[in-house]
Amino acid sequence: MKKTIYVLLFSAAILGGCSEQNESIAVASTPVDEKEEVPEYYEGYVLSPQAPDDRTLQEVGQNKRDAKGEAIVEAVNMTVKDYEIGPIELMVKEAKILQVKPDYSLIDFFHSYTHEQEFKVVKMFVEITNTSNEPVHFAPTALLETDREELKLWEDDIYLESLNGELAPGETKRGNIGFIIEESDVDSVTITTSDVFNNREEKIANALQFDTRFE
Repeated sequence: MKKTIYVLLFSAAILGGCSEQNESIAVASTPVDEKEEVPEYYEGYVLSPQAPDDRTLQEVGQNKRDAKGEAIVEAVNMTVKDYEIGPIELMVKEAKILQVKPDYSLIDFFHSYTHEQEFKVVKMFVEITNTSNEPVHFAPTALLETDREELKLWEDDIYLESLNGELAPGETKRGNIGFIIEESDVDSVTITTSDVFNNREEKIANALQFDTRFE
């Protein structure tokens, strides 16, 4: 079992970026109503082409509909968390559970993850920084497990925002990670990051495991 987990953590860090679709991040940000407050940490963020824009949704019960569908907040944790994994600084800016109903035009995309027309998504907006003077390979989420024992792997991430893979010296990446879940009444999730590797595929820091609890 330990060997299997090691392979997963290694694959997430080294191979994750190669499997992501470049076209998924090539969409310009969409203006929002001036009355809506977008958190500062979203500055410069390029919206996902397949997920509704939830940047202004910060409280349970809030909802928003746009050309990509509708999102309703079922649970949140807006407390910023800061973690260190060797040379990597990982900041979780927000965490949410959303009920998502994608637009009909996006059904085919989501069919590779679920055959439901509506579904729940656990998502986080994260920022990762390589504080070292050499390139490293890292994935902020290699494994996600809910308190209902539902397990998701890094390949299940629906946002495809190129957060996995190589980080140049001093480089910062920020964006969403998100996973469709089947279980209801999820109160918390446990995240396991990948290990950190250098360009010689040598492990230089062990994976970190942390919990996020929702309100």
